[in-house]
Amino acid sequence: MTQEATSTDLPAPAKETNTSAKPLLPAPDLSHSNAVSPTTAPGPPSTARLVGIDLARGMAVLGMYAAHFGPDPTIGGPLGFVMELARGRSATLFALLAGFSLVLITGRPQPRTGRAGRQAVGRIVIRSLVLIPLGYALTALGTDIEVILSFYGLLFLAVLPLYRLRARTLAVIAAAGALIMPQVLYVIRRSIDNGAWADTVIAYDPVARLSGTDGLTELLFTGEYPVLTWAPFLIAGMAVARLDLTQTRIRARLALTGAALAVLGYGGSWLALHLVPNAYATIAAATDGDSGATAWWSDTVGYPTDGTPATWLLVGVPHSQTTFSVLGCLGVALAVVAACVAATERLPRFTRLTAPVSVVGMIALTAYVLHVLAISVVGMEEATGPALLALTCAIAAAMLLATVWTRHFRRGPLEYLLYLATRSAGHIK
Repeated sequence: MTQEATSTDLPAPAKETNTSAKPLLPAPDLSHSNAVSPTTAPGPPSTARLVGIDLARGMAVLGMYAAHFGPDPTIGGPLGFVMELARGRSATLFALLAGFSLVLITGRPQPRTGRAGRQAVGRIVIRSLVLIPLGYALTALGTDIEVILSFYGLLFLAVLPLYRLRARTLAVIAAAGALIMPQVLYVIRRSIDNGAWADTVIAYDPVARLSGTDGLTELLFTGEYPVLTWAPFLIAGMAVARLDLTQTRIRARLALTGAALAVLGYGGSWLALHLVPNAYATIAAATDGDSGATAWWSDTVGYPTDGTPATWLLVGVPHSQTTFSVLGCLGVALAVVAACVAATERLPRFTRLTAPVSVVGMIALTAYVLHVLAISVVGMEEATGPALLALTCAIAAAMLLATVWTRHFRRGPLEYLLYLATRSAGHIK
């Protein structure tokens, strides 16, 4: 079963100025800077919240709920289509927003330097060291969810050295990673399948011994969210955080870029699979799915069960770790972020109506952990009717909890505990 990501306790982003109405959301003390484009001078600090980013994160949470509580996409029809949209794409949206949040912590629009910079780096490192064991603790509950938190923590550490780079440089690195890393991962996974070196590494890996998993080998290469192919999502989010999202033209370019990447990823996969003889039949024979016809965008096709044919590099299936998949999912995430920021900037009534979703995004770590705990207790429904009812109840409960909690507290319960854990970084000289 696929699994969607979560956000951590992060400084709330700077809100895009809304001159027509004030969003019905708390405005805690958050980021200490306001976004600007790489070609403009930094603006004055902002103390308001970027509601569009909260909305995007909340949508990712609900997408995660749909992936885990909702009916299986194979039911078909409009409901099946909506359920399929949530598969994988919610996780990549979270990963992109994680990169955005990393820049908020380390300084936006300009990276913090000196002691402030070292303390910001320390906070990221502490968060990572908390998230990794938390992820393994949730995995130990034995649910069908592929918990992302451990991968999330290592991803933060992997991209942290890039936090001082400009938007254009980060975008180039993200693009290069999307093009190159899937092929590198394919070669490494083939060598793992055909050799015993990974077993030797796992035997001496302290993370593997403590967690009862494949440890770093899983986090880097063999897991559902390998660092090699998921780092581009965080790096792209870091690039977005360097932009001045208050400018309409910047948002428009971001949306167009997202649309172009989605077409390139999914459209490119569709075209490649049609051009390669017997590609669909080869994929169907090598997976646990019934057909290869949807391999350009849907994970209902299944995953390889008998080795990994080279043809698999042509699919656009979420979680397939291919270039087409990375480009397509990244494009969707960028378009969603651009749309959410633009909508909350221009449409005050829309902002008010979507406030329950936005506040879920404000306590995303808490919402994520609670849903894993709930599934470990009550299990996951299979039939369409009960699954749809479970999904509706889960979404309603998350919105109610988030709305009530954020009216009284700045951070979610787990977000606050994570914040306390990172306060020790303030002692860094």
